[in-house]
Amino acid sequence: MHPFMTFSPVSSVSFDGPVLQVDVAIVGGGPAGLMAAEVLSQAGVSVHLFDAMPSVGRKFLLAGKGGLNLTHSEAPGLFLQRYGAQQAAVGHWLDQMDAQAVRDWAKGLGVDTFVGSSGRVFPHEMKAAPLLRAWLQRLRHPVSGVPVQFHMRHRWQGWAGEALVFQGPGPAGVRKVQARATLLALGGASWPRLGSDGAWVPVLGAQGVHIAPLKPANCGFDVLGREGQGWTAHFRNRYAGHPLKSVALKVDALAGAEQASAGQARFERKGEFVITDTGVEGSLIYAASAWLRDDLAQGAAHMTLDLLPDQSLNQVLANVRWPRGSRSLSSHLKSRLGLDGVKMGLVYELCSPETLADPEALAIRLKSLPVPLKNPRPVDEAISTAGGVDWASLNADGMLVRRPGVYCAGEMLDWEAPTGGYLLTACLASGRCAGQRILTNL
Repeated sequence: MHPFMTFSPVSSVSFDGPVLQVDVAIVGGGPAGLMAAEVLSQAGVSVHLFDAMPSVGRKFLLAGKGGLNLTHSEAPGLFLQRYGAQQAAVGHWLDQMDAQAVRDWAKGLGVDTFVGSSGRVFPHEMKAAPLLRAWLQRLRHPVSGVPVQFHMRHRWQGWAGEALVFQGPGPAGVRKVQARATLLALGGASWPRLGSDGAWVPVLGAQGVHIAPLKPANCGFDVLGREGQGWTAHFRNRYAGHPLKSVALKVDALAGAEQASAGQARFERKGEFVITDTGVEGSLIYAASAWLRDDLAQGAAHMTLDLLPDQSLNQVLANVRWPRGSRSLSSHLKSRLGLDGVKMGLVYELCSPETLADPEALAIRLKSLPVPLKNPRPVDEAISTAGGVDWASLNADGMLVRRPGVYCAGEMLDWEAPTGGYLLTACLASGRCAGQRILTNL
């Protein structure tokens, strides 16, 4: 069971002991919380930031382990489309801090960036740690403004009356904090070991805040396989962990949808992904995951692979039909089409003997191979989370209607974004907007 499902919120229990009085309390030390703290501290507001972990920015550091993808260089209009149904709400954040502003902010911390071949933006050192160190140095020792006070190992429990309640470290135990304004920036429910465990869901639910169910985003999937039993043992043992490169993935429209009648796919992109023990994961899968996840919730996902995206169907058919003599089908397809390894294994795994024996049917499958999916992987394995605090629960300033003076920011709100720098950019922008709104209202 996921950690937040068993969390017992504190809502109206009385605690003895002194109450810490602060101007602004920020709960959560991820990008959104830290950015809000920066805005407020630079304006001279006293900020106390609380986090359950021993240090802040843990998921931020993990995201940069293989190269910190800060943002993306594509045109603003296309950039905004990446946020799907919530692009209008996220667009208000990006008005305050867009992709170029993220690069300028990083440069202000002494971190130069560059645009990679895919359009993604990275620090020159590729690592997250130098940027986070410089950022924390600015927050703790600002040139102007007020230093941010950090309180680590403080797990938020809810409220006792109007005071925030934390389970702190050491013999002091429970601690109460009274704030003029509070920002909750607690993340989603992915990577719970790094602090984003969704434990806030029942706490806010008990306050009457409507929360869209947390779902995996940018996630892998389990497959049904050709006979509904997942990968065969042979395929799994031989190809789990192998990358499937230079393929095109398409998510067809659901039957009866407007796009279906026009023959249009909702998603189609060339890239690569990885075969896992139970299914598929990787950048191309993550990019399509929102459609696949939501389709599965309605019954079935329609995902097809083009194993030879640089060749037309006629070219593939001509080569499949080419007389092969005594050669095996595998040798023939490798010779004529360069098809081998995991791609060839996938053909045998997902095509019936009848299809393999029919050149026309086989050519069609090589260009459009259905991959039946069973379910998305669990939320705590996902890169990020969809769902969260419903926008209707917030006023125009991002403040909870049911809890005046309490704001929300970052991934705990009901939106999602694909990988590629979009998630981090929006979290930073959300934090900046929240900080500005709190500053204005204070």
